[in-house]
Amino acid sequence: IAQHQAIRPRRCPGAGDDDADEMTVFHFLNCAVLTFGPHVVYYSATPLSEYDTIGTSVKAAVVYLGAALVKLVCLATFLKVPDANDSFDPYQELMKILIGFIDVAGLYFALTQLTHRNISQNHKFQAVGLGWAFADSVLHRLAPLWIGARGLEFTWEYIFQGLEANANLVMTLSLAALGSLMWLRKNKPRTLIPIIYACALLLATMPSITSYLRRSLEWQTPKVVGFELFSSLVMAFISWQLFSACQRPM
Repeated sequence: IAQHQAIRPRRCPGAGDDDADEMTVFHFLNCAVLTFGPHVVYYSATPLSEYDTIGTSVKAAVVYLGAALVKLVCLATFLKVPDANDSFDPYQELMKILIGFIDVAGLYFALTQLTHRNISQNHKFQAVGLGWAFADSVLHRLAPLWIGARGLEFTWEYIFQGLEANANLVMTLSLAALGSLMWLRKNKPRTLIPIIYACALLLATMPSITSYLRRSLEWQTPKVVGFELFSSLVMAFISWQLFSACQRPM
């Protein structure tokens, strides 16, 4: 009987653990590239790298961190801690919108008050928007990504988180472009001014819109992320058209 028994290969004790570690690291790297890679690609593929605007982006990131700290204090002071089962609260969301305008004030400061190198208005708003969006991704997504994406079980949550970071990058660049038109461009067609302000207001209130879709309409994460990506592309196209129209001689 012993002679006819199948000889089974012995498995190294640490082989399974090593494979699992490699897969979790690979998943983390994929999610990290999806989350932060587009910021690097945008900087490298545009004239921003040629004009060495990294200093402007760093200054904008520092301003973002200051604005985020002020927002955190205001949120902790004026809002209650939401529960997982809480429904959409109009008063809470209105306060979030008002507090969210701290970001608009921060962008205004970054675009108008910071000292920049001798770069054009076109490159300035891109550098500010890029630094702002990168700081937002680092502050809100790096820690969850490091803790969660290295788990033993694969999850789509951090893939969607990376896609949300891409949508946020596009929306931030669009808001910075509209901000440069509102605060830096003096000669612009009067007929476009209401449209510029309306689009900027829509972008500033986008977090509350997505919160309404999640809590009130009970949209699932893939649907919400798809809406954010589509909205970011639409707003980017509108912002580009408005920016181009304001650049034409009157």
